[in-house]
Order: sequence, then C-alpha cells, then structure tokens
Amino acid sequence: MIRKILSIIVGYAIFVVTSLALFKFSGHAPHSDATTAFIVLTTIYGAFFSFVAGLVTLIIAKTKNLKINFVLALIIAGFALFSLLKSAGSHWTQLLAIFIFSPVSIMGGLFYNKRHKHNEGNH
Repeated sequence: MIRKILSIIVGYAIFVVTSLALFKFSGHAPHSDATTAFIVLTTIYGAFFSFVAGLVTLIIAKTKNLKINFVLALIIAGFALFSLLKSAGSHWTQLLAIFIFSPVSIMGGLFYNKRHKHNEGNH
C-alpha cells in the first residue's frame, strides 16, 4: 500500500514539476491568455510528461492493475477542476489537464503493461 501511495505522489510530482518548469522558463502565466502556438506546445509537452507520470506511477507501484493510474488521473483532473472553479483568468490549462493530460496518464500505464506483457512473452 505504501508503494502505491508513493507511486501516485511521484507520478503527480512529475506532472506538477514539469508543468511549473514550462511556465517558469517560458515566462507565461498559466492563467493568462496564450497564443495558439504556445497552447499547442503546452499540449504536446504536457501530454508527454503526463504519459511519463503514468508510466512511472505503474513502475513504482509494481502492479499490472491500472487502478493506480486511474487514481493518478482523478487527482490530476480533480486539482485542475478545483483550480478551474477557484481561479480567475483564462482556464485553458485546467481544461487541458482535465480532458487531455489526465487520460494520457492512464495511457502511460497501459503502454507499460502492453510493453511488459510483450517482453515477458519473449523470455
């Protein structure tokens, strides 16, 4: 149980830290309007790190069950929804987190499971 909790914390930390880094180094405020190019960049960047977060979460948890990834996805979406309801300004980042990044974190776990299952068959 501790391993699973730790895996979710690490997965969420990957998602949050990389998101904060993008906005810090780009100079864009996450709740301000952005150009289409920056939104596309953020979508690709965020999807990549959400995928990595889901992958790492499942690796640390050492389970084949995707429930842990669904928990991570709910946490990502839940915090984004809370932020959406409580913050002012543009909400494009929260919407990306809810509708793209959250589901992609599940895909990271699914990818690991499919890859791991495929590799087990080759031994």
